[in-house]
This record gives sequence, structure tokens and C-alpha cells, in this order.
Amino acid sequence: MKRRDFIKDSGVSALALGSARHTFEPETFGSARSPISLPQEESKGPFWPDGARMVISISMQMEAGAQPSSGAESPMPPIDPKYPDLPAIKWYEYGFKEGLPRLLDMFDRRKVKVTSHMVGATVDLHPALAKEIVQRGHEASGHGQTWAAQYSMTPEQERESYKQSVASIERATGTRPLGFNAFWLRGTPHTLQILQELGFIYHIDDVSRDEPFLINVKGKPFAVVPYTLHMNDIVDYESRYFSTQEYAGDLKAEFDMLYAESSKRRRMMSVSAHDRIAGRPSRTKVDEEFIVYAQNHSGVVFMRKDEIARFALSSPQTIREGI
Repeated sequence: MKRRDFIKDSGVSALALGSARHTFEPETFGSARSPISLPQEESKGPFWPDGARMVISISMQMEAGAQPSSGAESPMPPIDPKYPDLPAIKWYEYGFKEGLPRLLDMFDRRKVKVTSHMVGATVDLHPALAKEIVQRGHEASGHGQTWAAQYSMTPEQERESYKQSVASIERATGTRPLGFNAFWLRGTPHTLQILQELGFIYHIDDVSRDEPFLINVKGKPFAVVPYTLHMNDIVDYESRYFSTQEYAGDLKAEFDMLYAESSKRRRMMSVSAHDRIAGRPSRTKVDEEFIVYAQNHSGVVFMRKDEIARFALSSPQTIREGI
């Protein structure tokens, strides 16, 4: 399917960026400083590269178009699966027609690089868009070849799915994925071993910490760059039916607490943005306002998950579980 070209002329984009940086006023987030302070302890030195105090990592899922032909998750009322759900199909199409282009332009304005978890079948449908995501400096990460749930696969099916996903992403973007996100975080007892054997170095399907850590997979360290369910736009917008202002409040509260803690330990905030959900105008606006709020705090940096994983693997301060 041919889509509109949404890459702006580089000179115009640079001019717009310079203007936006001077005129943008985030109203939702109020003060640019967190009011929370915690008792100070003796510092163990910098917890992140280049002396950064806290890291925020944004996931941008590229998956619209690969959803099942019937019964796919959507805001539409349930329909008998023997009939095509035409409105739901159009709801998903918004992701690659409008959502991803809008999010990419916003990330450019804020000079933020993200990790895009790409479903292989979606990449096959929209290879130019997948390539553009990488050309803009973002990471292409594995998200399975289809929407089939990994947890019910045999080891052979699972391995083949990941191999196909790697091939789709590599063919479209020229890069090989190093990270993985399973369908609703549910892998199998074999997932991490299969990923490691295929050259992956990290996964995100763990919600047990607010910082990266290492686990033992077949005698070798494997990085975990944790996920946060309540910072997932599906959970807040589509499950809890939050307004944009309620989601903004969640983002700010999460950041303020982690930023206060980051003076004495390694802290990371994870935020998830899906193509057809966070790519809506009002929701992208809230995400942009949050980014500006966070960037106005000293020592806050945004990192791709492959960068976080490599750092975690190299840092002697990284928590090691079972290693």
C-alpha cells in the first residue's frame, strides 16, 4: 500500500525545531521541577553513561496491519468473528497512515531516539516505513513475526517465528534486531535460550524492577530492560479509559518519584507508545509535553533499549540475578 511521504525538507525541519524549542509551553505538567526529595545517601558514583542521573526509554510499537482478520483487540464492540470487522481494520490502519508519522516528527522535534518493536508481518507490509524509522535514528527491535501468541508455541515454531522476524526487519531496515518483546510479555520457558542463540542480547518482558539487570541464560549473561504496564498506552487508554490528562498525571507522578530516587540508585522509566493509540493528536501532544517536562530536569537522558542493554552488560554496578 502506497502511503504519503511525510519526511519534511531537512532545512524546514531544522527551522521548525529551533522555533519549537523556544515557543513550546507544556501546560499539563506545570512546574519543571519535581517537588519530591528523599534523604540523601553517599553517592556510589554515576549510575549511567556520561554521568547521567536518570534514563527514560520509550517503546514505539509498529504492529498495525498484522492483526488478525477477525477478533483483533480494538475499541469497537465485539462482533461475530464470521464477519469482517471493517471499522477495526480502519482503526489499525491509522497506525501507519497517521500515528507513526506523527510520533516520528514529534521525536525529531524533541531530539529523542526510541526503540521500535516491529512485528515482522507489519514490516513486510510497510518496509519503507520500517526503514524510515531506522534512518531517523531509532532502534528496530523484534516483536514476533505475527500476532500469534508465543506462549502456546512449540520450541520449533517459536524459533522459526523469530528467524522470520529477524529476516523481515533486516531486509527492510538493513539492521539486525538485538532486543525482543513477546505478545503481551508472555514467552515460553525456551524463549530466552532461543533468542540468545539467534544473537539477541536483551528482552523487555519483565516488570519486576525499575532498572536494567542481568540474568543467566545457558551460562551467559542476558540483559533485561524492564517494561512498565501502567505506562503502556493500551492499558491506560484502551483498558482503563483514561483521558489524556489522567495519563499525563500518571506520567508525571511516575517520573517525579523515580527522579527523586535516582540521586542514590540507578533508575529507569519505561514508556510505551503504540502506533494507532499514542499516535492520535491529543495523545502525541501529551507525550511531547511529558518529554519537555523530563528534559527540563538536570541529568535526564533518553536512551534506546539496545544502548541500555549494552551498558548494563558492561557496567559492574548492574544487578545480576543468578549469575
